[in-house]
Amino acid sequence: MTMKPTIILAFLVSLILIAPEALNAQSNITAVEKNWPQWRGPSETGVALYGNPPVEFSETKNIRWKTEIPGKGHATPIIWGDQIIVLTAVATDKKPAKGEVTQEAGRMGPPSSGTEFIHKFQVISVDRKTGKIQWDRTVKEEIPVERTHTLGSWASNSPVTDGENIYAYFGSRGLFCLDFKGNVLWDRDFGQMEIIMSFGEGSSPSIYKDKIIVVWDHEGGSFIVALDKKTGKEVWKVDRDEITSWASPLIVEVNGQAQVITAATNKVRSYDFETGKLIWECTGLTRNVIPNPVYADGILYVMSGYHGNALMAINLAKAKGNITGTGVILWKYNQDTPYAPSPMVMDGKLYFLKANNGTITCLDAKDGKVNYINEKLEGILNIYSSPTGVGDHLYIAAEGIVDVIKAGPSFVLLASNKLDDTFHASPVVIGNDLYLRGFKYLYCISAE
Repeated sequence: MTMKPTIILAFLVSLILIAPEALNAQSNITAVEKNWPQWRGPSETGVALYGNPPVEFSETKNIRWKTEIPGKGHATPIIWGDQIIVLTAVATDKKPAKGEVTQEAGRMGPPSSGTEFIHKFQVISVDRKTGKIQWDRTVKEEIPVERTHTLGSWASNSPVTDGENIYAYFGSRGLFCLDFKGNVLWDRDFGQMEIIMSFGEGSSPSIYKDKIIVVWDHEGGSFIVALDKKTGKEVWKVDRDEITSWASPLIVEVNGQAQVITAATNKVRSYDFETGKLIWECTGLTRNVIPNPVYADGILYVMSGYHGNALMAINLAKAKGNITGTGVILWKYNQDTPYAPSPMVMDGKLYFLKANNGTITCLDAKDGKVNYINEKLEGILNIYSSPTGVGDHLYIAAEGIVDVIKAGPSFVLLASNKLDDTFHASPVVIGNDLYLRGFKYLYCISAE
């Protein structure tokens, strides 16, 4: 989604405490900003632009509804209007008939996933007000060829929407365009990924204007592709000299030009959104790049934390060609960076977790000045979701617990809330409601 000018974002933040009814009346609030169209929110920073969900909640307090979701999937839900879109992979008790050539057998040979059973890959629509499942659509039935990490799932790629259609991405299962009634309009099959050490898939697509972007980084032939969002037809495709990475592409406008930014092991790269032509690149990240790039106030932040630590702040207005070792990289901070969780930027502060541990660091986004380092989050030992911010609160979800901390230069734990589920999907905020997708349940938490 296009990044809004700083003056508009500042104005939106100043309206956070206004009642949602009054806020919705403001002409400056677009449909995208009222919803959660992708896994890192309306501005791809991990921040809701308004709202005030409860700080304290439990299984018996401030739960509006709780709905069991079939199967397994760690994809963060998206929300548009009154529909919550959830992806899941449901194991069946069916095996291919003897002698039957499945799609996987034709593509890769016998399954190597450790399962002999067919899975149903489903897109589910849940009513935001009631929690009732409105419809579910099975877009593919097959045996997953690839293994996935014991902490992962075969539905870890988050969907996206432009408010007109839903784009559900299941990696090696394909990309599916559905309308909001669950009808499949088109689909694309990109082949079978070969993920390093069977860690599983997880990169999500990005959508902007008339195109949807998919990054296909794996141990085979990697590439980035732009598709016409109406038809699924290829607009451009560029090969990439990359191994497996999981970061999703980030689309921003800089000096009137839309860029597609990718973070990966060999290089961080930016492509022209219209043509796929390389704009700039640099080295500097570690292996196994998972955290999403994030952009605010003219600065791009890229980081990784596997077998090392790397964080770079890049001045996008000046980024052209090879920027490695140049002044375009404004500052670096090479410690305590995340392995799986993505960072969050809000009100001039950059927040990120260390590795997959329950400790958080806060820096000034402009110059990297340290506000606090490695503050312990109560009750969190391991974490794979990413923090979500709204107002002056950060929500951080893990195994059986959701911590709420105060935004700002000092670490203040406001609440440590226990729930009967584990969360790898990131929290979602719409107005005064907090949505949490767990291993088993989808929660709506609200004081209203």
